[in-house]
Amino acid sequence: MTDDTVSEPGGVAAQRVVDHPVLDVLARVGLVAYGLVHLLIAVLAVRIALGAGGQADKAGALQAVAATGAGRVVLWLVVGGLVALVAERLVQAAFGHRGLPWVPRLRRTAVDLAEAVVYALLAKTAADVAADGGAEPSSTPLPSLLLGQPGGRFLLGAAGLGVVAVAGYAAYRGISGAFRRDLDLRGAGLRRSLLVMRLGRVGWTALGSAYVLSGGLLVIAAVQHDPAQPTGLDAALKGLSRHAVGPAVLIVLAAGLAVFAVYTLFHARHRAG
Repeated sequence: MTDDTVSEPGGVAAQRVVDHPVLDVLARVGLVAYGLVHLLIAVLAVRIALGAGGQADKAGALQAVAATGAGRVVLWLVVGGLVALVAERLVQAAFGHRGLPWVPRLRRTAVDLAEAVVYALLAKTAADVAADGGAEPSSTPLPSLLLGQPGGRFLLGAAGLGVVAVAGYAAYRGISGAFRRDLDLRGAGLRRSLLVMRLGRVGWTALGSAYVLSGGLLVIAAVQHDPAQPTGLDAALKGLSRHAVGPAVLIVLAAGLAVFAVYTLFHARHRAG
């Protein structure tokens, strides 16, 4: 939570919900899970860079977890943690930031809602993969479904621009250090605080850079109105690997995503609550 003043009765009730110990624990589990997914994406991206193949996106990373013996149990824990994160972001969007001027408050509320959507989509993907036991999905990808509907290309294009905007803001958070307000580093010591800030700067910037590619492919698919156009992070990374310097860039991106995964562990430990 932030240090905003909450005076309204509804805000006080919401504050109590967000500060509930069970919700806080689940949110920390969700952050660890979020980092684990991106660590697996980093590993899969390295495999693509080395020509070993694989599906380097969130679905592919979750399928890798589900393939293990206890993987499905782990995935359901991931789902629970991510749902808790969604709830915390929504409550924050509804009742948080009350002590700020309306423009910064509107901006932070928009960020809260965008993060809630990201966590919700990942929670749904994790639940689907866990329910299917890690099997390859047989359904038509959502971008292809949208392009088959009247006006679907405009929705897909808007979604792509939204992904680019969120990814750009993620990179901005890394470059500017704006992620600092999500942390409570009191008592962490100077060395650990500096380490966490450095990890956050590198990790958030890498995360934004990776998903800018994904959003760009959605926009291209919408402009070309081609249901067969590959979309998503996996397609972006595989397309990048086919360029001359692509494998080297992929290794750098993978390293950045791995750094982000490590940062999320510190975020879970020092989450502002």
